[in-house]
Amino acid sequence: MKPTFCLALLLLTFSAITLAQEPVPLAHGNVPGEPHHHLKIENEYVRVYYVEAPPNESTLLHQHDHDYIYVSLGPSDVVNAVLNKPEIHLQLKDGETHFTRGGFAHIARNLADTPFRNITVELLKPQTDPKNGCERVAMDLAVADCGKSDDFSKLPADSPLRSFAKVMLRPRGMFRTEQMRLAEVSSSMQGSYTEGDSVAGRLLVVENGSRVEVQIDDKPVKRLEGGEVAWLDGDRKWRVTTPGSATTRFLVLQFKNSPAQ
Repeated sequence: MKPTFCLALLLLTFSAITLAQEPVPLAHGNVPGEPHHHLKIENEYVRVYYVEAPPNESTLLHQHDHDYIYVSLGPSDVVNAVLNKPEIHLQLKDGETHFTRGGFAHIARNLADTPFRNITVELLKPQTDPKNGCERVAMDLAVADCGKSDDFSKLPADSPLRSFAKVMLRPRGMFRTEQMRLAEVSSSMQGSYTEGDSVAGRLLVVENGSRVEVQIDDKPVKRLEGGEVAWLDGDRKWRVTTPGSATTRFLVLQFKNSPAQ
């Protein structure tokens, strides 16, 4: 047989054998799971995983029982092999964020010569009435018309209004359901972000290449780098500070009716 045909047959056989295996769960509680998914936060509302697959390596076939949101940490080139469905080739940009319905098992195959990295946030409450904001987070839903009133990019660089908007770290609505909302905060200046007193818990996800400082109540300030996460309790005062030395981006997921964890 020709070498090309043999290689194709070998890959096909490997794929069929792999997908025939029993899906493994994602880690939760004391239950171990798929080894490329590293559990970082677990509470009543979320399980948050840092995911990393080395170059040209695949995850195990694993199960996603819950809806989830993921954000890409750096560009990636992967094959999404969902059990009993055609494979999909995905080329994701740094910071690309999507909502995916659960109830399936899949393998992620990294085709690149660099690590495939993301933050995956499993949403443990059923999510109803999803709607995109200013981004196509849910690929099958329309994007909202966010208007131009918040577009400060066309103002002169020395405009006080433009500087004020950056310092205030205006959140940009990306996606929401009846149970949560997702926003991105971006700033190239030093500033602080807080939403005051609230009973809603929040998840903070620092995007690739960014860093922030987080202070909760009067506890010591904690520095978070790109790919790190923090849970902000609903009944505590907190503040997120951006350094201003470079553009900083982070996601905030706010959960409705969520007490402190």
